[in-house]
Amino acid sequence: MSEISDVLAAIESLSERGERMALATIVAVKGSTYRRPGARLLVPEEGDLIGNISGGCLEGDVADVARIVMREGVARMVSFDLTADDDAVWGWGLGCNGAIEIFVEPAEKAAEVAGALRIALDEERPISVVTVIESNLSSVKQGARLVVPPGREAEGSLGDGAVDASARDAAEELLAAERSEIRELAGGVRAFVEVLEPPLRLLVCGAGHDATPVVEAAALLGWNPVVVDDRPAFLTKERFPEATGFVQVERPEQAADLAPVDDRTHVVVMTHRFMNDKHYLRSFLRSPAAYIAMLGPAARTQRILMELREEGVGITEGDMARIHGPAGLDLGAEGPEEIAHAIVAEIVAKKRGRGAGFLRDRRGPIHDRPQPVRREA
Repeated sequence: MSEISDVLAAIESLSERGERMALATIVAVKGSTYRRPGARLLVPEEGDLIGNISGGCLEGDVADVARIVMREGVARMVSFDLTADDDAVWGWGLGCNGAIEIFVEPAEKAAEVAGALRIALDEERPISVVTVIESNLSSVKQGARLVVPPGREAEGSLGDGAVDASARDAAEELLAAERSEIRELAGGVRAFVEVLEPPLRLLVCGAGHDATPVVEAAALLGWNPVVVDDRPAFLTKERFPEATGFVQVERPEQAADLAPVDDRTHVVVMTHRFMNDKHYLRSFLRSPAAYIAMLGPAARTQRILMELREEGVGITEGDMARIHGPAGLDLGAEGPEEIAHAIVAEIVAKKRGRGAGFLRDRRGPIHDRPQPVRREA
């Protein structure tokens, strides 16, 4: 289960039992920080903390603030500036060199955001949640939320029509950019506009023994791995306990018609049978899948592509950009487990728009610099 799923399940469980809690969310960062906007820490009144906002450096301090929020029932903003040369003076003993703003809110508001998170997870569609973190307008309260699903009417209100309109505009823009950040809305209202993406869907075509670590690695990252094969005896929870679904096909050509595929779907073709792999690729080339990995040497993938072209399959430059064969990063991987991690790592790099490589050789910051706070009309 992913971190966000752990937090969600805990919020729902605590809410059902009527137990007090507070939810801390990173809303802005500057400089070098371990986590980015949207990272969460759930602080129950009793029991262990759930989630992670700093790799263990700030959790205790944030938990102290969270207990005050629980007691008073009022949300708070808290900032940690870790840019001082001697951070030990602050008592944190951190190795980071950045600043973090964290929004801490009480139980009932935490339950509200849980509903928005559940939509993104269960319905597998992105949404944007606009949360007011500072307001001088009497009609717009701190902690007010507006949920904006793409292409649909917004749910809820921040308390002012003009503020709602600017919030919707900001949410739709950031949904398209797949980015979360603080925006200044109409009336000088400061809000965290967060884009919540559903888990990545990974179709693993071929239920051989080496598919098992691919499914395991995907599930460990909170993705939804779905196994596709023409052998029903191989499509079982006993064989793939971490799989979120199975698709049986009579012929590989049917895969894109029978499997759930959209522009967020990533595909790994690994049947080890030349003709099957060719027909799986033929099927997914006519789908909107964002990434198609082909196991095996480059010469094998090139031969598959050559035969498909000879059979009249049109393969565009855009298609070539989403075909990755051999699959995975160049890690020198050997064995199913290492190869699985090389493939999953390549998908992460592609999704983040990175070329991989060693971080020590990177010129510039590890993470993209956050955009300055923008003001909405």
